[in-house]
Amino acid sequence: MSKYIQEVSTALEGIVGNFAPSVVSVISDRMRASGFVWRSGLIVTSEEGLAEEGEVRVVLPGDDVVVARHVGRDPSTAVALLRVDRSDLQPVAMAATIPVPGALVLALGAEGGASTAALGLVSVSKGPWQSMRGGEIDARVELDTRLRPTAEGGLAVNAMGQAFGMTVFGPRRRVLVIPAVTIGRIAAKLETHGRIPRGYLGLGLQSVTIEGGGPGIMVMSVDPEGPGAAANIYQGDVLVNWDGQPIGKLHSLLRSLGPDSVGKVLEIELRRGGQSHQTKLRVGERPAA
Repeated sequence: MSKYIQEVSTALEGIVGNFAPSVVSVISDRMRASGFVWRSGLIVTSEEGLAEEGEVRVVLPGDDVVVARHVGRDPSTAVALLRVDRSDLQPVAMAATIPVPGALVLALGAEGGASTAALGLVSVSKGPWQSMRGGEIDARVELDTRLRPTAEGGLAVNAMGQAFGMTVFGPRRRVLVIPAVTIGRIAAKLETHGRIPRGYLGLGLQSVTIEGGGPGIMVMSVDPEGPGAAANIYQGDVLVNWDGQPIGKLHSLLRSLGPDSVGKVLEIELRRGGQSHQTKLRVGERPAA
């Protein structure tokens, strides 16, 4: 038995050592997190760990510290991309394979110039899902492990030694994995465009109950230059039908405003002064913050 345990221990040590040249520490005004080399000169990390402004430093293996530049960030998928002026870093080869529940996983991060590691199990593994901020994530993977705060943004690695995603904290500090496919899709867009487009209505909205007890969404404010104003929607209007369907919860409506919604024309029914009105709204692109 002791020989078997030693073999497992040696294998785990080897996996951590193999990825050590690619995992970095990320330090911003908000917190310390981890990241990994995605491509030459490009670091992927957790968007949650980055301050909106201020200097970001990356501590490389061997304790070298370099200043990083923001390339782009997507809060809806938790992916952020940084650029460093180093072409000698070792990119991670990401695997699209998603492990099943019960599979052993290593969560790899870094503190300073040193590697960190935690062993856990896949507790949930299922199909695509949409985050609370409207991001399309290709698989829902949760880990049963205790993740160090500084390890958020690091790598999730399966028992075969393949990196299959990035670890982040979800609701109630659950450890989630953003899959490699999602990271590749989002990071590529961030590298090219610096941001991920999101739908924009130009309307401030609030859930209400309409006469008869059904749900509605009241327009509390209107951007005079926004899509809502162009569709002749006014403050005080109550939306009752959205894109051919009875209006649902406000957060569901907002989550529908993902990248694919930009430019889409929606049929909207609303109530104004007790009268029903129909209009068409073309979803715009949310202005850069």
